Amino acid sequence: MKSSVYITRKLPEEIIDKLSQYFHVRMWGEENIPVPRGILMKEIENIDGLICLLTEKIDEEVIAKAKLLKIISNVAVGYNNIDLQAAVRKGIIVTNTPGVLTETTADLTFTLLMAAARRVVNASDVLRSGKWGAWSLMEFTGQDIYGATLGIIGLGRIGEALVKRTKGFDMNVLYYNRTRKQDKERELGIHYVELKDLLQQSDYVCLMLPYSAEVHHLISKEELSLMKPNAILINTARGGIVDEEALYEALRNGDIWGAGLDVFEQEPVTMDHPLLSLSNVITLPHIGSASVKTRMRMANLAVDNMVKVLNGEEPITPVQQ
Repeated sequence: MKSSVYITRKLPEEIIDKLSQYFHVRMWGEENIPVPRGILMKEIENIDGLICLLTEKIDEEVIAKAKLLKIISNVAVGYNNIDLQAAVRKGIIVTNTPGVLTETTADLTFTLLMAAARRVVNASDVLRSGKWGAWSLMEFTGQDIYGATLGIIGLGRIGEALVKRTKGFDMNVLYYNRTRKQDKERELGIHYVELKDLLQQSDYVCLMLPYSAEVHHLISKEELSLMKPNAILINTARGGIVDEEALYEALRNGDIWGAGLDVFEQEPVTMDHPLLSLSNVITLPHIGSASVKTRMRMANLAVDNMVKVLNGEEPITPVQQ
């Protein structure tokens, strides 16, 4: 008898066809609307496997409803949408999709850095609104990237990939990580510093660490006050790492020069969010891994984890619990 799998969002037909070879598959039929919580809680009762996105909160209340569930396969690297301890208590394996989105997310991070530095979106908006007048010497002037100092907070796979993208710009790269990586310092030509020193010395600060309660609002008023007036903060990690109210005040008051944000503490962000009112912020709707190839790799890895576990094998990329 085939196991039953539920998918919380409409996925490409190729992925559904692959799953259907092994399992009975049910799926929430909307591509851009998250599954309602009530439906999720009903569906989870009698399934063997769940494939979900970051938008689904798989908390203790949801997990308590599961009677047969053996695996939660998250189509993302992050997994703060899942109550790991609740899953452990019920013997449910949690998997994620690391590695396959490293290069794509590093591309987007450097793209956001460059766009924020050179005021690309701001300049484009002025042109498209018909407000571009005569060329003037200091109009749309931004910050230099070549030869600047980049500070990376969190030197995981994506952080290391980001370093490689700085080489053509002859950037000086500093990093702060919970564990110092001296082998990577030699390999990549980077320098370890404490967080305070990184914030004080960097022209660009990129957040590259996973979210946990330990790093909630790691960047807040005090940390922002240490940064240079011409500094730019880039966040393609998780929104909760940054105190958004403190960031708004720092940007509005000119304490730092700009920011590039692909993530927010609450997603989707509401249109009355204060940060959306500032011209020195570039905001994106969590598209760090959004290339066709990468998103398909993520979905395929989620399926492969599902197949392994429901066939009694070890998952490929289990979340360490």
